[in-house]
Amino acid sequence: MSEKKRILVVDDEPDFASIVQGNLEKEGFEVEVAYDGVEGLEKVKANPPDAIVLDVMMPEKDGYEMCRDLKGDEKYADIPVILLTAVADRVTSTRYTHRDGMSTEADDYLPKPASAEQITESVKGLLGL
Repeated sequence: MSEKKRILVVDDEPDFASIVQGNLEKEGFEVEVAYDGVEGLEKVKANPPDAIVLDVMMPEKDGYEMCRDLKGDEKYADIPVILLTAVADRVTSTRYTHRDGMSTEADDYLPKPASAEQITESVKGLLGL
């Protein structure tokens, strides 16, 4: 990569965010981390990244809300968003559903536990690398 691509990882689990960050940095990306959707939106508005890895279930503003906010704003709508979620068919006691995720216009949707390698491959694919 001639110019480092910037990736924003938004996840309320610091250990998971750190693993994803480390793996992306090993691949040559510049990575910033936010721990909820409110902080994530602030960071996007301050310095828009090239792509966003976004957890669904977070305090303050969840990933679905953050994704809708971004995709609904022409300044940020073109930033690729990868939604990560533990919301799976086996999880029935939650307010989050796959239908909600698909309605956000996210560019990719990976179930947790997604490996850091899967996330990196998705980022590379969405950025055409």
